Amino acid sequence: MERWVLLRKGADFKSISRKFHISPYLAVLVRNRGIIGDQAIQDYLYGTIADLYDGMLMKDMDKAVEILLEKIREGARIRIIGDYDIDGVNATYILMEGLRGLGAVVDIDIPDRMTDGYGINQNLIERAKEAGADTIITCDNGIAAAEEIAYGKSLGMTIVVTDHHEIPYREENGERKYVLPPADAVVDPKRADCLYPFKGLCGAAVAYKLMEALYEASGKDSADIDYLMEEVAIATVGDVMDLTGENRVFVRQGLEMLQSTSNLGLKALMECTKIDPARISSYHIGFVMGPCMNASGRLDTAKRALELLDAGTKAEADILAGDLKALNDSRKDMTEDAVKQAMELVEQTAAGRDKVLVLYLPKCHESLAGIVAGRIREYYYKPVFVLTDSGEEVKGSGRSIEAYHMYEELNKCSALLTRFGGHKLAAGLSLPRKNVERFRQGINAVCTLKEEDMQEKVSIDMELPFAQVTEEFIKELELLEPFGKGNPKPVFAQRQVEVLAARLIGKKRNMLRMQVRDSYGTSMEAVYFGDASAYLDEVERHYGAEVKKNFFAGACQRIRMSVTYYPGINEYMGEKRVQITLTHYQIT
Repeated sequence: MERWVLLRKGADFKSISRKFHISPYLAVLVRNRGIIGDQAIQDYLYGTIADLYDGMLMKDMDKAVEILLEKIREGARIRIIGDYDIDGVNATYILMEGLRGLGAVVDIDIPDRMTDGYGINQNLIERAKEAGADTIITCDNGIAAAEEIAYGKSLGMTIVVTDHHEIPYREENGERKYVLPPADAVVDPKRADCLYPFKGLCGAAVAYKLMEALYEASGKDSADIDYLMEEVAIATVGDVMDLTGENRVFVRQGLEMLQSTSNLGLKALMECTKIDPARISSYHIGFVMGPCMNASGRLDTAKRALELLDAGTKAEADILAGDLKALNDSRKDMTEDAVKQAMELVEQTAAGRDKVLVLYLPKCHESLAGIVAGRIREYYYKPVFVLTDSGEEVKGSGRSIEAYHMYEELNKCSALLTRFGGHKLAAGLSLPRKNVERFRQGINAVCTLKEEDMQEKVSIDMELPFAQVTEEFIKELELLEPFGKGNPKPVFAQRQVEVLAARLIGKKRNMLRMQVRDSYGTSMEAVYFGDASAYLDEVERHYGAEVKKNFFAGACQRIRMSVTYYPGINEYMGEKRVQITLTHYQIT
């Protein structure tokens, strides 16, 4: 059962409205996002790349720059070791492009998800050494690889770590002792001793900051690599970082650049997936382009996504983009099968009664574990770990809810695990097969979640009568973009909404288009992209089988409901109409 909560944060909304030339409604929305103070509001609404922090504020950034300048001067071979997800691929491309632009001798390696696993390992280090690499730079990985990096150092290699993940720690007498890898430089804004003001950067953004600092130190204009903000934007959204602070600037700027990108691969991918570059948004990155780029690392090799970014001809880009889309289509089918199996475990076994769901799907492709965990988390609103067989051991991915810090909870069960890492809301792990059931019991034994923590909360920004939904207001909402994690779309609500007419839409006829009227008498076109059959079942529960049966023949006019919604413009055949998208409903 959802909890609907109306946000009531106070401020002088009229004053904010006058000062920043926005409507009082928008002033409420800004305040609801925790933006307080004139400078913070200014940055949120109108921040530009001129407002980004100097990367040299990061701990060890000076060391990393000094090392790389020397290696470039010497002509030493530099190997970049990235990761196989969208953040790692884009971070790798940023480092590769930036270093090539400075004349460095550089190549790349990306671990294979199945044979190498996550991040730098002994095998990748040996491959780099055999290829004549003198120096390794990691991106989007390395912070948790103390042993592996010690091995690389024992071979006489220079190693620079750039990462954004949590710093590993151990508990000693109730205190956390953070463990940094023994690299020559460790650049990670999450370091406790790093004074960089914004901690929420993705791996690609950290890589970009390094290249920016390196260009300045080389006497080159860092504006020469501004175009790489496209990749930072893609990685930030694709890796589901909070769209706050610097991330807002990176994504807003990157989306603007993508409208006229000169990157042949990105152009081809937008064309292949039917994205209009002039209207590209964070949604298209998160749900269309991103999954295609991630599919290569899941089902094949992430090097194909990197090749797409680095494509030199349109023909090459078109082929690579088509391949990635086909891989993603295949991934979708495999995911649906795995989600079905996971739901059966939840519904039919003891594991489904736990507060933390630990679902063992031995035959699930290990690269899909995180996606399946995310889908199950959305459906049941509980933290979820999906475990799969991977050779001699079991690997898994977790997706969490707001009240559950997944990385810290895994730390409590570290004795059962071979390896683990991640964030508050997502994690990866591996463990011996014999420990699967012990892990399920252990992670639940230390769980302190209460029942109310597992009720999804729908935070409503304001009750807004339909009469206020105008083209001007919808245009003004664009100031709040980009939307995503940490900066959600505003949620408006209205009670006592009547349904005047309804019909099924969509290829599968499983969504609804309705004409609705609020209690003030304003009618509005509404669409609901959720499950129409579940909606009709709810109608039957409240109004009976007869009303459900005749719903599309006029019986819908008896329905009253409270709704949450987001307004937009529906363009069809050259005609523009204001409409609302219903996001949640409660039939009354």
